[in-house]
Amino acid sequence: MRTEDVLAAIATGLWRWDNASGKVTLDGEAARLLGLPAEPVVLPEVAVRSRFHPVDWNEINGIVTLAVAEDTLAEARLRIMDEDGRVLRTVRSRSKPVERRTPGGRVDYELIGTIQEIAEPQPGTTAVHTPITGDWRRSREAFLLDAGRALAEARSTSEVLRVAASLSMPGFNPDGLAVFGVEGDRLSVIGHHGHGSGEEGPFTDMGLETAYPAAEVVRTGRAIYLPTPEDYKRRFPAAWPLAQRFGRVSWAFLPLIVAGRTMGAWMAAFKHPVSFSPDERSVLTTVARMLAQALQRAGVTESERELTTGLQRSMMPQLGPEVPGMTIAARYVPTGGGLQVGGDWYDMIPLPSGRFALVIGDVQGHDVRAAGLMGQLRIAVRAYASEGHRPDAVLSRASRFLAGLCSSQEREEDAGQDLGPRFATCLYVECDPQTGTLEVARAGHPDPAVRMADGTVLLRPTAGGLPLGIVPDTDYPTTRFVLEPGETMMLCTDGLIETGGHDHDTGWARLRAILESEPARPAGGDATAPGPAHLERMADLLVQAVHGPSSHHTTGPLADRREDDIAVVLLCREGSGCGCGTPPVHPARASRRTMLTVAQAEPGRIAGARRQIQEFLHDWADPDQVDSAVLMVSEMVTNVLVHTDGDALLVAEAAGDPGTRRLRVEVADGSDELPHKRQPGEMASSGRGVLLMEMLADVWGVDPRGEGKSIWFELHERSKPEADPLD
Repeated sequence: MRTEDVLAAIATGLWRWDNASGKVTLDGEAARLLGLPAEPVVLPEVAVRSRFHPVDWNEINGIVTLAVAEDTLAEARLRIMDEDGRVLRTVRSRSKPVERRTPGGRVDYELIGTIQEIAEPQPGTTAVHTPITGDWRRSREAFLLDAGRALAEARSTSEVLRVAASLSMPGFNPDGLAVFGVEGDRLSVIGHHGHGSGEEGPFTDMGLETAYPAAEVVRTGRAIYLPTPEDYKRRFPAAWPLAQRFGRVSWAFLPLIVAGRTMGAWMAAFKHPVSFSPDERSVLTTVARMLAQALQRAGVTESERELTTGLQRSMMPQLGPEVPGMTIAARYVPTGGGLQVGGDWYDMIPLPSGRFALVIGDVQGHDVRAAGLMGQLRIAVRAYASEGHRPDAVLSRASRFLAGLCSSQEREEDAGQDLGPRFATCLYVECDPQTGTLEVARAGHPDPAVRMADGTVLLRPTAGGLPLGIVPDTDYPTTRFVLEPGETMMLCTDGLIETGGHDHDTGWARLRAILESEPARPAGGDATAPGPAHLERMADLLVQAVHGPSSHHTTGPLADRREDDIAVVLLCREGSGCGCGTPPVHPARASRRTMLTVAQAEPGRIAGARRQIQEFLHDWADPDQVDSAVLMVSEMVTNVLVHTDGDALLVAEAAGDPGTRRLRVEVADGSDELPHKRQPGEMASSGRGVLLMEMLADVWGVDPRGEGKSIWFELHERSKPEADPLD
C-alpha cells in the first residue's frame, strides 16, 4: 500500500510551502481539505492564503518563528473558508520549518508537513481550553500588555521577580517560578516564588554541564517543555528526584536572551496538566523575552546606583575631626538622570596654622566629566591649602590648574570628542576657631549667608573674582569678618537657591524664610542635648525645602525631581541662641551685628549696602526709621567714595529687646578730613549729608582715629511711629 493511500484514508494531506519562491505544493488530499479539486497542484501563495481565515493566517508567522527558535514542529489550527467567506472545516497543520539563508543574508523558510481535518472540540477535553480565537486571544493580548507595562516599570531585580510572580496568565497560571542566572560556567537561582525557604538549596549553585533542564536551556538557548512527570523523568532522570518532591506535573524552562546572549533561564511549574500548545508556548516565550529585558535593565540600574554611591562616597569627604567651639554639617544631593553625579563638592581642610578651611564649589555640568574635573580640582585645592597658602593664593593657583587641565583635554577633540572648556565657581573660607575670624575668597560663587544669634539671616557680601578656569592669572580679593558666638554661616551652590523655577532673589527669599523660621533651640529641647543634632536638622530642612525628604550620599525617589546638584555647608560658632552649644546660665541681651566693605573700584556695592541695612532691620518696628537709616548709610558711604581715596567700612549693630532696641551704624575711612556743615543752594547736588544726619538721627558724631575717622549715628527704636506734627 502506498503512503499516499494511507494518508488519504485518514484524511491527511501533504504540503510543501516555499517562502522564497512563494509557491505551495499540495497533494490531492491537501487540496481537497483546502476546498480545491482533489488532485496534486502547485499554487501561488496568494491563492492558498485566500482559503484561510484572516485571523488564523496572522498567527502562522509567529508560530513558525517560535518553532525555529525552539527547534520544534510548527503546529497550528486553521479554519478553511469557501469563496463566500463561510467556514468549511478546521484543520491541524504540523510542519517542520527548514531555515535557509540567501547570499544576501535574508532568512527564508520552507515548511514541509501535513494537514489533517479535526473535529470541533468537545466539552471536557483539553482542546476546549485553548481555542485559537475569541476571548482567549483577547485576554492573552491584554495580559501581555499589562505584563509588559509592569515589567518595564520595575527598577530592581527584586521588583522584577515580584512582578513576574504576580503575573496571572490567561488559561494557565504557574504556581512555581524560578529565575536562574549565569556567572561564568555556574548556574544559580537569583529569585524564586512558590517554594519554601531553603527548598532552592540543591539548585543554588550548579555547573552548566549538569543534567538539569535549566542548565541545558542555557547551553543550547532553546526552550524545554515537559508536559508530564513521565517526560521529566525520561529526559532528566538524575534531576527528577529533586523535582518530584515539589508536587508539580508540568514544567516549562525558557532561555532569557538579550542581544543574542543567554543570560539565564526561567522556569514555570504547574500543579495542573498543561499540554503547551503553540498559543501557550507563544505566551511563555513572550513573557520570557520581556523578563530578560527587565532583568537586564534592573541590573544596569543597580550597577549605576552602586557606581553612583561609590563615586559620591569617594568624592564627598567626611567633615574631619571635631572643632572645639564650632559645629559643622553638610549635605550633597546629586541631580537626576544618568549616574546622578555632578560637579558640586565641598571639603573641610585642616591647615598647618591650626586653623581649618571650608571649601564649596560647582564645576560646570552634570555629567561624568564634570564629576571627574571636580575630583581633580578638589584634590588640587586641598593640596594648595595644605601648603599654607592664603585664600586668595589658593584660588589663583586653582584657577591656573583648571585652565591648564581643560586646555590639555581640548586636544582630545581631534579624536572626535567635543569636550570644550569648563569653568568652576568656588568659595574658600579660612576659619580661626579661637576668634571666629573668617577670611573669604570667592570665585564667581554665591555669597555666604549668616544666621545671627537672634534668628535674623543676612547675606554677607564679599569681594570676588572670575570663576576658576576662565582666565589663568586672576586675582581674588579677600574679605575678612568675624562669626560671632551664636551665629551660623551657610555656604551653598546655586542648585539650592535656583531649583524649582526660582531666580537668585526669589530662591534666596525662600531659604531665608526657612532659616529664620527654625527656632534657635528646639521647642522643649533639653539644654544638654547634643549640639550637632540641631545643625543637622537645619541642613535637612534646607534640602527638604527644595526636594522633599532629605537624601544625602544616597539615591532615591528625589532623582527625577532634581534640576541641579546641591551642596550646602553649615558652620556654627557655638554660643547663646544658636542651639548648638549649652546655653549660658544668664544669657546676654539679644544683639545683631553686620559689617561690609565698599571699595573705591566697586561703587555699585552702595546698592548692596542699602539692601544690607534693609535686611538687617527687617523686623524693626518703625518703617520710617528703616528708611532713614538706609538713606543715611547711602549718604555716608557715597561721601567716602567721592571725597576720599580709600574704601568705606560699614559696621552696623542693633542691641536690646524688640521695641526698645538701639541701632548704631559706623562708616570708617582712611581720610583725616572731617565733615562740615554747609548751606547748599536749592539746585545744589551735594552738601546735605550733615543736614540729613541732624534731621534723621537721634544721635550722631565723628570719631577721629589714628589714621582716618569714623562717622556714626544712632537710632532708638520706636514701637509706634511718631505722629506727624502737621496732621
